[in-house]
Amino acid sequence: MDRLGSFSSDPSDKPPCRGCSSYLMEPYIKCAECGPPPFFLCLQCFTRGFEYKKHESDHTYEIMTSDFPVLDPSWTAQEEMALLEAVMDCGFGNWQDVANQMCTKTKEECEKHYMKHFINNPLFASTLLNLKQAEEAKTADTAIPFHSADDPPRPTFDSLLSRDMAGYMPARADFIEEFDNYAEWDLRDIDFVEDDSDILHVEFELRREIKRLQEYRTAGITNFYSARTYDHLKKTREEERLKRTMLSEVLQYIQDSSACQQWLRRQADIDSGLSPVPMASNSGRRSAPPLNLTGLPGTEKLNEKEKELCQMVRLVPGAYLEYKSALLNECNKQGGLRLAQARTLIKIDVNKTRKIYDFLIREGYITKA
Repeated sequence: MDRLGSFSSDPSDKPPCRGCSSYLMEPYIKCAECGPPPFFLCLQCFTRGFEYKKHESDHTYEIMTSDFPVLDPSWTAQEEMALLEAVMDCGFGNWQDVANQMCTKTKEECEKHYMKHFINNPLFASTLLNLKQAEEAKTADTAIPFHSADDPPRPTFDSLLSRDMAGYMPARADFIEEFDNYAEWDLRDIDFVEDDSDILHVEFELRREIKRLQEYRTAGITNFYSARTYDHLKKTREEERLKRTMLSEVLQYIQDSSACQQWLRRQADIDSGLSPVPMASNSGRRSAPPLNLTGLPGTEKLNEKEKELCQMVRLVPGAYLEYKSALLNECNKQGGLRLAQARTLIKIDVNKTRKIYDFLIREGYITKA
């Protein structure tokens, strides 16, 4: 078992648990065989033997914690980091504010420990001196002597070149105003992140909770007990609606033996988790052509099968990636996912939801509950 330092005292600065996507609290587990990126689990997911892709429950592991002394036996590594962060936030000398932010040490203890180990420590002082000397030596070696330059060439007044070069500053080798001075304004508010799946998941959860609260307010619900009763009755109504839908389909195909057999096979495929064969329609309605994905954002992130799915269900790649991320996170949380749960997560056409759900199960991205 290794005792290692954590990322920060703030839980939101740590990476989320790969099992339940919750913020990690010390101590937590790091797989010693998976990565990069590192594979972290909370204690709850570790004790139930969570496995994901190449990670297995019998892998060697490390226990991540900062509950050990570094400079002083009475100060843990986590308290050392908290002290440095508090001094950075509150400023040197504001020891009462530093103690209030730490919550575990008094004003006198913070001041004494910081002055002893970080100001008057000869080891740190010599290290800073060496760094300063090295920086000065590096600057001295790379210094460039200044030499006056000739006056830059300028076009003659009232010439064709002077009109074309109006606003040009030769000394700066630049124009007073650029050709398209506001060309970058469309990009100024864009945030670029390496992996936005967690952000999309949090945004999706917030939108779902806000929608639930709006639904409660519309129904006149003002307390949690009424909300639970409402959810129970809503679930019961949904189950009854599904039963009535199935009954209407039975009555529709019961007179035609071939159509009835086809409907029964379709229901068997649904119960076994397979992709059902669509029922033959006599309406003569033409299906929509496949969606052209050329130039759509997110297409480069899809494999060939995912591109084919988006073309057939006419779903843009960005929306598909968002729905896929939400279903994967919910499946990892619950240990499996049912079609009814997928339909509550994705508020689109139920037939498209079923096709996405069946595709993710068939390709092994999610498992059926």
